[in-house]
Amino acid sequence: MMKLGTRIAGVAAAAVIAWAGHAQAQTAPADTVAAIRARGQLICGVSVNAPGFAVPDSRGEFRGLDVDTCRAVAAAILGDGTKVRFVPNTTVQRFPMLQSGEIDILVRNTTWSMARETQLGLVFAGINFYDGQGFMVRRSSNITSARQLDGATVCVQPGTTTELNLTDYFRTNRMRFTPVVIEQAEEIRAAFVAGRCDAYTNDASSLASFRATRTTDANEFVLLPEIISKEPLGPAVRKGDWRFFDIVRWTLFAQIAAEELGLNSGNIEEVARTTTNPDIQRFVGRTGDLGRSMGLENDWAVRIIRQVGNYGEMYERNITPIGIPRGVNNLWNNGGLHYAPPIR
Repeated sequence: MMKLGTRIAGVAAAAVIAWAGHAQAQTAPADTVAAIRARGQLICGVSVNAPGFAVPDSRGEFRGLDVDTCRAVAAAILGDGTKVRFVPNTTVQRFPMLQSGEIDILVRNTTWSMARETQLGLVFAGINFYDGQGFMVRRSSNITSARQLDGATVCVQPGTTTELNLTDYFRTNRMRFTPVVIEQAEEIRAAFVAGRCDAYTNDASSLASFRATRTTDANEFVLLPEIISKEPLGPAVRKGDWRFFDIVRWTLFAQIAAEELGLNSGNIEEVARTTTNPDIQRFVGRTGDLGRSMGLENDWAVRIIRQVGNYGEMYERNITPIGIPRGVNNLWNNGGLHYAPPIR
């Protein structure tokens, strides 16, 4: 009995030590903002090739909505939206890269879900694009509804909410399907074009982005009308580093609020000097210490808007050209869902 008691005490002590180590890890996270400032650069994880969201141009410079979100955070912290190193990653790589600290922030067409926050040690700072999962087929198939896909082969990426939604949709509607699972986005698109699958499923924005890249045969591909899920996309950071979380969250809100206030990259400097509007005076840092409350200069929001623009400018520059109307991505007072809490 004494030996048993000793063993139990030893196990209990080990458990306490383990718990204490876990608690210390939770209460003393790495200071991401300090690391960014020390290296003079934000490291941002983005998609490998997602037109409208993250894609290199002819000079190798990344462009897109997610890219601009990263640049806005860099403008807030470093004062220069160009001080970003973009690290393309796959759906399988993205979360381990963020968890390990290989990247500071993940802005990669990634859906905000409960499991990802409660199980992966991550937290989403907001939504930069409201999306939903859809299906694409070839026009020659004469398929006009997802309900006609019973028995189809469907191309899908592994380790995604897309894969789970696909299974749920077919099970709910008592239909059968055969998944064609391919990790790399370019490979899965090539498989669809080559006819290896009857349908390709992904976020509707990603499907539209893919079709926009087809310069000669875009009309051969059809987006079906069904949207089978809610896919709120946004930036994710490591849980526990709340100062960095605050900066990322309020950077996004600043871009949404700027559009609502009529502030843009072309007028922000003049308005910042001349405005008598109390809300705008707080926004540009002429009154209050909102920037300093996050460890930033009080003109943090002016830097973001001057260098990257408001949310509407980002959308028009990146998403409108691939043929996606603003719809639910409009401001709340224009029929959409984007809404920023008061910056005061």
